[in-house]
Amino acid sequence: MHVMVLGAGLTGVTTAWYLRRAGFDVSVIDRQPAAGLETSYANGGQISVSHPEPWANPSAPLVALRWLGRIDAPLRLRPRRDPAQWRWLLAFLRECLPARARRNTEAIAALARYSAAQLRSLREELGLGYEFLGRGILHLFFSERAFRGAAERVATLARLGIRAQLCSREEVLAIEPALTGAAERLAGGIFAPDDESGDAFRFTQALAAKCEEAGVRFYYNTRIHRLLHTGGLIDAVEVEDAAGHVGQLSAGAYVICLGSYSPALVAPMGERLPIYPVKGYSITAPVADPARAPWVSLTDESARIVCSRLGHRLRVAGTAELNGFDTTIDPLRGQSILRWVERRLPGAIDPAKAQLWAGLRPATPGNIPVIGKGRGVNLWYNTGHGTLGWTLACGSAAALATLMSGGRPSPAFPFVGRA
Repeated sequence: MHVMVLGAGLTGVTTAWYLRRAGFDVSVIDRQPAAGLETSYANGGQISVSHPEPWANPSAPLVALRWLGRIDAPLRLRPRRDPAQWRWLLAFLRECLPARARRNTEAIAALARYSAAQLRSLREELGLGYEFLGRGILHLFFSERAFRGAAERVATLARLGIRAQLCSREEVLAIEPALTGAAERLAGGIFAPDDESGDAFRFTQALAAKCEEAGVRFYYNTRIHRLLHTGGLIDAVEVEDAAGHVGQLSAGAYVICLGSYSPALVAPMGERLPIYPVKGYSITAPVADPARAPWVSLTDESARIVCSRLGHRLRVAGTAELNGFDTTIDPLRGQSILRWVERRLPGAIDPAKAQLWAGLRPATPGNIPVIGKGRGVNLWYNTGHGTLGWTLACGSAAALATLMSGGRPSPAFPFVGRA
């Protein structure tokens, strides 16, 4: 069967690969001139299996209230006259209930473990180069109050089948000496030795090349206007090429991998996706002093900032901004991230050469991506991964290929449309 994947980001390209390997004839459509040029382009670089907790948890509402009005707040809400924004916020609050947060954490952890295994297997099979590092992730705590809950979190991760160890300040510094400049403020940490890091954009580009070698067809510079459908059956996709010519592309089945733009495309079919764009920022800067730049990937739990070494570059990412589909870059957000680097890793980078980027993460209220069968006859989804797109990419795509082949994926995850 011919399957058309809509979207050539990290999720779309991994979907194309696993579907092709499962024996499907696959095409991919994207408005960009190459793969991975939007949300996948400059994310934090972490494969963070050790962070299955969703943003929506019992402590989130109070934390968000403390951040209100702060220019440098990790979470910023810009209220709009947009019913979708308010529906999403209300749903987010509902997902903060303890039972829902616990359920979501367990589902994310199951898919993340599966995804990490799939990524390791794929890397070994194809020899993909994407500045991979398998040195784990250090979760850092810069106050005794925050660190007091770390032991319970390690126990929770153990119950979820995720290795992690509680670390004193001295143990953190032994694992990553580059943190010496922040030692006085450091209370302790959690070390997840099995976690990884790497450049998601380079991975996406490398895998897209392998897809093409395997016979996947890519339609770049091609805008998707709408789905042409008869009732619940999609007949074709109306597209516009770079020259402005409008035409149609058809297949036997269609997979939506369009991130934040997924809901608008399927709404005319009566499909409702609980996805809203959450803008995130990152800076990428050349390493100025290798001794001061970490090799172990870092997560600052209080600031919601992550940091990954990508060869001779350092990627530092964070913040979440609910402001619709606004993609403008606020320099103040970049300055906030640079201040973090100066406080925690003084002298590690050349700030004058830092490149600031912003992208829209497709977030569901509970951080649970939409993977599986839509209500449409030949409509499928792999979208809505939020901040965990890199972590969950390979597992989500492999699971979807199993579902579309009539099988049952192994992770205990709420795939949509599964009996």
